[in-house]
Amino acid sequence: MDRREIAALLAYIGHLDPRTAHTDSSTARDQIAQWYELLAEVPLTAHGWDAREAIRAHVLTSPYQILPVDVARKWDAYRRDRLERHTDPLPVADPDNLPAWLSELRGNRHAVAAGEAAPSTLHELTAGPHPDVEARLRSVGSVIPPAARAQLAPYRPVRGAREAATAAGLPDALSVPCPWCHAHTGAPCRMRRTGPDGGARGNAPRAIPHPGRYELAAATPNRQAAAPRPAPVAGTIGVPRTGPARSARR
Repeated sequence: MDRREIAALLAYIGHLDPRTAHTDSSTARDQIAQWYELLAEVPLTAHGWDAREAIRAHVLTSPYQILPVDVARKWDAYRRDRLERHTDPLPVADPDNLPAWLSELRGNRHAVAAGEAAPSTLHELTAGPHPDVEARLRSVGSVIPPAARAQLAPYRPVRGAREAATAAGLPDALSVPCPWCHAHTGAPCRMRRTGPDGGARGNAPRAIPHPGRYELAAATPNRQAAAPRPAPVAGTIGVPRTGPARSARR
């Protein structure tokens, strides 16, 4: 704002709050100089910004006289909000011409911060994939094509074995807890070995579930929901033995 706009703004403030009005010309000049020093870079109006609206909101919500820093702080909050909602568009300048490319990028940001241009928001998907993508997914049958799935199988042995069993018409063993290693539903089986003291040893995952897990899955047809997590068994990994078993070992 220039000094004329500052004077008009002070006249508007005096109309809303007579306590700030000054009839002495010397005091009025000093007030204009003070406000101009702090609000020289704040526009009177911009895209979505009006200094008079900020002043009116302050008079309605605060019992104190408005100061120029109050308007400056509201302007800074307005600029931060616009920059947070802005996504830099790709400059049209040649990227090999770095000075021109950076100049256009900085110019766009300055225009948004100064209220001269609206923020450029990032476009998001709101209605699902494009119809062409849906048609390709229906033709493929999966997000991952079969050829890519076969190449990923050595790196995902548990998932690969599960998909192979489902393709062969076998029951999904991971849909039930394992009665042997006590693996929870959806978790792979573990290499469970019993030590001399009766406790479990080893915790390496198995690519192929235990046979008892296949039998339990086959005996539970049309399983839709995951079974509840079984209670931990004393002697398994992470669950110490208690009571008579510990005393008997001593």
